[in-house]
Amino acid sequence: MAKDTSTSSLSHEKIETSNFLMIVLILLVLLAGGLVEIVPLFFQKSTTEPIKGVAPYTALQLAGRDIYIREGCYNCHSQMIRPFRAETLRYGHYSVAGESVYDHPFQWGSKRTGPDLARVGAKYSDEWHRIHLTNPRDLVPESNMPAYPWLEKTPVDAAVMPAHMTALRRVGVPYTDAQIAGAAEEVKGKTELDATIAYLQVLGLALK
Repeated sequence: MAKDTSTSSLSHEKIETSNFLMIVLILLVLLAGGLVEIVPLFFQKSTTEPIKGVAPYTALQLAGRDIYIREGCYNCHSQMIRPFRAETLRYGHYSVAGESVYDHPFQWGSKRTGPDLARVGAKYSDEWHRIHLTNPRDLVPESNMPAYPWLEKTPVDAAVMPAHMTALRRVGVPYTDAQIAGAAEEVKGKTELDATIAYLQVLGLALK
């Protein structure tokens, strides 16, 4: 018995005193745990199928989403309402995975310098957003949000939209050939402010 205990102790000691062996075993454990947690999600309908009412972004909305990401809006605004009473009373129904199946990458986040935007769609008028994005303090004097006056003067880059939508189709967004072919024409003559407002106005409308 003493010999077995000594052998067992020596084996355990060997693992703890070998940096390389410890790192390899830790990585194997993390890999196995990650596979167990992640792989089933690829086959779970609630995370892979859109909820009723969710549709791929139009070309204008998609352009607005690109601008939203480019300007770093996600650094201050999350798009994830947690399933707590305080959250749902303020923002509405909690977020579900089926709302974000066409988002690459999704914008859930956790940082809230500003309010959550998961259900901001149709909450304010287009004109409200136009004023707010141009100079937030015209509407909210105490706001510390940056102003984005250049959006109103900058046209959307129509030429990149077909290629962008084609790339999204490759990862599962069901854009049709007609939608891709008409993307450039849809955003032609639109400003980046128009596109950003179009994106904000569609957020959260599928789930009431």
